[in-house]
Amino acid sequence: MSAEPKEPDFSEAYQRTRKSLIERLGDWQDQRSWEEFHKTYYRLIFSVALQSGLRHDEASDAVQETIFCIARQQKEGKYDPEKGSFKAWLMNLTRWRIIDQFRKRKKDTAMTDFDSPDDSRRTALLDRYEDPDGPDIEKVWDAEWNQNLIDRALEIVKNIVSPKQFQIYYCHVLKEWPAAKVQQELGISFAQVYLAKHRVGGIFRKELAKLEKKSF
Repeated sequence: MSAEPKEPDFSEAYQRTRKSLIERLGDWQDQRSWEEFHKTYYRLIFSVALQSGLRHDEASDAVQETIFCIARQQKEGKYDPEKGSFKAWLMNLTRWRIIDQFRKRKKDTAMTDFDSPDDSRRTALLDRYEDPDGPDIEKVWDAEWNQNLIDRALEIVKNIVSPKQFQIYYCHVLKEWPAAKVQQELGISFAQVYLAKHRVGGIFRKELAKLEKKSF
Protein backbone atom coordinates (compact mmCIF):
# COMPACT_ATOMS: atom_id res chain seq x y z
CA MET A 1 0.00 0.00 0.00
CA SER A 2 1.09 3.60 -0.51
CA ALA A 3 1.13 5.93 2.43
CA GLU A 4 2.56 8.95 0.67
CA PRO A 5 0.65 12.20 1.27
CA LYS A 6 -1.47 13.35 -1.64
CA GLU A 7 -0.77 16.52 -3.57
CA PRO A 8 -2.98 19.43 -2.49
CA ASP A 9 -6.04 19.99 -4.66
CA PHE A 10 -4.93 23.53 -5.51
CA SER A 11 -1.71 22.45 -7.26
CA GLU A 12 -3.04 23.51 -10.68
CA ALA A 13 -3.95 26.95 -9.33
CA TYR A 14 -0.48 27.19 -7.79
CA GLN A 15 1.28 26.51 -11.10
CA ARG A 16 -0.93 28.95 -12.98
CA THR A 17 -0.35 31.71 -10.42
CA ARG A 18 3.38 31.04 -10.36
CA LYS A 19 3.68 31.33 -14.15
CA SER A 20 1.70 34.56 -14.25
CA LEU A 21 3.65 36.05 -11.35
CA ILE A 22 7.05 35.29 -12.87
CA GLU A 23 5.95 36.81 -16.17
CA ARG A 24 4.94 39.99 -14.35
CA LEU A 25 8.18 40.14 -12.41
CA GLY A 26 9.99 40.20 -15.74
CA ASP A 27 13.67 41.03 -15.46
CA TRP A 28 13.66 41.97 -11.80
CA GLN A 29 16.77 40.84 -9.98
CA ASP A 30 16.98 37.62 -8.00
CA GLN A 31 14.01 35.98 -9.68
CA ARG A 32 14.96 32.65 -8.13
CA SER A 33 14.38 34.10 -4.67
CA TRP A 34 10.93 35.29 -5.69
CA GLU A 35 10.10 31.82 -6.99
CA GLU A 36 11.18 30.45 -3.61
CA PHE A 37 9.08 33.10 -1.88
CA HIS A 38 6.07 32.09 -3.95
CA LYS A 39 6.65 28.44 -3.11
CA THR A 40 6.93 29.24 0.59
CA TYR A 41 3.97 31.58 1.05
CA TYR A 42 1.52 30.59 -1.68
CA ARG A 43 -0.38 28.07 0.44
CA LEU A 44 -0.60 30.46 3.38
CA ILE A 45 -2.16 33.30 1.40
CA PHE A 46 -4.32 30.97 -0.68
CA SER A 47 -5.71 29.15 2.38
CA VAL A 48 -6.48 32.37 4.25
CA ALA A 49 -8.18 33.79 1.15
CA LEU A 50 -10.36 30.69 0.81
CA GLN A 51 -11.29 30.73 4.48
CA SER A 52 -12.21 34.39 4.11
CA GLY A 53 -14.83 33.42 1.55
CA LEU A 54 -13.10 33.84 -1.81
CA ARG A 55 -13.56 31.35 -4.64
CA HIS A 56 -10.53 29.44 -5.93
CA ASP A 57 -9.97 31.78 -8.88
CA GLU A 58 -10.33 34.85 -6.66
CA ALA A 59 -7.95 33.37 -4.10
CA SER A 60 -5.38 32.73 -6.85
CA ASP A 61 -5.67 36.35 -7.94
CA ALA A 62 -5.29 37.50 -4.33
CA VAL A 63 -2.08 35.46 -4.03
CA GLN A 64 -0.63 36.89 -7.21
CA GLU A 65 -1.52 40.47 -6.34
CA THR A 66 -0.17 40.12 -2.80
CA ILE A 67 3.19 38.71 -3.90
CA PHE A 68 3.50 41.19 -6.75
CA CYS A 69 2.80 44.01 -4.30
CA ILE A 70 5.47 42.66 -1.95
CA ALA A 71 7.98 42.40 -4.79
CA ARG A 72 7.26 45.96 -5.87
CA GLN A 73 7.50 47.37 -2.35
CA GLN A 74 10.67 45.39 -1.67
CA LYS A 75 12.23 46.75 -4.85
CA GLU A 76 11.32 50.28 -3.76
CA GLY A 77 12.68 49.68 -0.26
CA LYS A 78 9.33 50.26 1.44
CA TYR A 79 9.50 47.32 3.82
CA ASP A 80 11.12 48.36 7.10
CA PRO A 81 11.55 45.48 9.60
CA GLU A 82 12.05 48.00 12.40
CA LYS A 83 8.43 49.15 12.00
CA GLY A 84 6.95 45.70 12.47
CA SER A 85 7.35 42.01 11.81
CA PHE A 86 7.28 40.58 8.32
CA LYS A 87 4.48 38.27 9.44
CA ALA A 88 2.24 41.24 10.33
CA TRP A 89 3.22 43.14 7.18
CA LEU A 90 2.38 40.18 4.97
CA MET A 91 -0.92 39.67 6.78
CA ASN A 92 -1.97 43.28 6.19
CA LEU A 93 -1.03 43.15 2.50
CA THR A 94 -2.97 39.91 2.16
CA ARG A 95 -5.97 41.41 3.95
CA TRP A 96 -6.08 44.31 1.49
CA ARG A 97 -5.81 42.05 -1.53
CA ILE A 98 -8.65 39.90 -0.19
CA ILE A 99 -10.74 43.03 0.28
CA ASP A 100 -9.91 44.04 -3.30
CA GLN A 101 -11.25 40.72 -4.58
CA PHE A 102 -14.53 41.14 -2.69
CA ARG A 103 -14.92 44.67 -4.00
CA LYS A 104 -14.23 43.42 -7.51
CA ARG A 105 -16.84 40.70 -7.09
CA LYS A 106 -19.35 43.23 -5.81
CA LYS A 107 -18.68 45.51 -8.77
CA ASP A 108 -18.91 42.63 -11.26
CA THR A 109 -22.26 41.51 -9.84
CA ALA A 110 -23.77 44.97 -9.29
CA MET A 111 -26.19 44.60 -12.20
CA THR A 112 -27.28 41.03 -11.45
CA ASP A 113 -30.38 39.86 -9.63
CA PHE A 114 -29.81 39.44 -5.88
CA ASP A 115 -33.28 38.14 -5.02
CA SER A 116 -32.20 34.58 -4.12
CA PRO A 117 -32.67 33.38 -0.48
CA ASP A 118 -28.92 33.66 0.06
CA ASP A 119 -28.66 37.27 -1.08
CA SER A 120 -28.75 38.99 2.32
CA ARG A 121 -25.90 36.86 3.64
CA ARG A 122 -23.82 37.40 0.51
CA THR A 123 -24.41 41.17 0.47
CA ALA A 124 -23.54 41.45 4.16
CA LEU A 125 -20.34 39.53 3.55
CA LEU A 126 -19.28 41.82 0.74
CA ASP A 127 -20.15 44.93 2.74
CA ARG A 128 -18.11 43.64 5.68
CA TYR A 129 -15.03 43.40 3.46
CA GLU A 130 -15.42 47.05 2.46
CA ASP A 131 -14.23 47.89 5.98
CA PRO A 132 -10.40 48.29 6.01
CA ASP A 133 -10.40 47.07 9.62
CA GLY A 134 -12.20 43.85 8.77
CA PRO A 135 -12.39 41.00 8.57
CA ASP A 136 -10.60 39.93 11.71
CA ILE A 137 -8.23 37.39 10.14
CA GLU A 138 -5.59 37.38 12.87
CA LYS A 139 -6.64 34.04 14.35
CA VAL A 140 -6.93 32.39 10.94
CA TRP A 141 -3.62 33.93 9.89
CA ASP A 142 -1.75 32.69 12.95
CA ALA A 143 -3.05 29.13 12.54
CA GLU A 144 -2.32 29.06 8.81
CA TRP A 145 1.09 30.70 9.28
CA ASN A 146 2.20 27.95 11.66
CA GLN A 147 0.77 25.19 9.50
CA ASN A 148 2.38 26.66 6.39
CA LEU A 149 5.81 26.60 8.03
CA ILE A 150 5.29 22.97 9.03
CA ASP A 151 4.15 21.98 5.53
CA ARG A 152 7.06 23.80 3.90
CA ALA A 153 9.56 22.21 6.27
CA LEU A 154 8.12 18.78 5.46
CA GLU A 155 8.49 19.45 1.73
CA ILE A 156 12.15 20.34 2.23
CA VAL A 157 12.74 17.25 4.37
CA LYS A 158 11.07 15.04 1.77
CA ASN A 159 13.70 16.14 -0.75
CA ILE A 160 16.56 15.47 1.67
CA VAL A 161 15.82 12.02 3.09
CA SER A 162 15.11 8.79 1.26
CA PRO A 163 11.51 8.10 0.15
CA LYS A 164 11.36 5.09 2.47
CA GLN A 165 12.47 7.04 5.54
CA PHE A 166 10.01 9.82 4.81
CA GLN A 167 7.21 7.28 4.39
CA ILE A 168 8.05 5.71 7.75
CA TYR A 169 8.14 9.14 9.43
CA TYR A 170 4.92 10.20 7.73
CA CYS A 171 3.05 7.10 8.90
CA HIS A 172 4.44 6.92 12.41
CA VAL A 173 4.67 10.60 13.36
CA LEU A 174 2.22 12.50 11.15
CA LYS A 175 -0.48 9.84 10.84
CA GLU A 176 0.27 8.64 14.38
CA TRP A 177 0.36 4.97 13.51
CA PRO A 178 1.73 2.78 16.33
CA ALA A 179 5.19 1.38 15.61
CA ALA A 180 3.74 -2.12 15.35
CA LYS A 181 1.35 -1.04 12.60
CA VAL A 182 4.13 0.73 10.68
CA GLN A 183 6.23 -2.43 10.89
CA GLN A 184 3.41 -4.61 9.63
CA GLU A 185 2.13 -2.31 6.87
CA LEU A 186 5.54 -1.35 5.48
CA GLY A 187 7.33 -4.63 6.16
CA ILE A 188 10.17 -3.13 8.17
CA SER A 189 11.84 -3.66 11.54
CA PHE A 190 11.30 -1.73 14.75
CA ALA A 191 14.85 -0.39 14.44
CA GLN A 192 13.99 1.17 11.07
CA VAL A 193 10.95 2.86 12.58
CA TYR A 194 13.03 4.21 15.46
CA LEU A 195 15.86 5.44 13.23
CA ALA A 196 13.53 7.14 10.73
CA LYS A 197 11.58 8.83 13.51
CA HIS A 198 14.67 10.36 15.07
CA ARG A 199 16.69 11.09 11.91
CA VAL A 200 13.86 12.63 9.91
CA GLY A 201 12.48 14.32 13.00
CA GLY A 202 15.85 15.95 13.67
CA ILE A 203 16.11 17.26 10.11
CA PHE A 204 12.51 18.48 10.24
CA ARG A 205 13.09 20.48 13.43
CA LYS A 206 16.24 22.00 11.95
CA GLU A 207 14.50 23.08 8.74
CA LEU A 208 11.50 24.41 10.66
CA ALA A 209 13.79 26.53 12.82
CA LYS A 210 15.43 27.96 9.68
CA LEU A 211 12.05 28.93 8.22
CA GLU A 212 10.94 30.54 11.48
CA LYS A 213 14.01 32.79 11.42
CA LYS A 214 13.58 33.86 7.80
CA SER A 215 11.68 37.03 6.93
CA PHE A 216 11.69 36.39 3.18
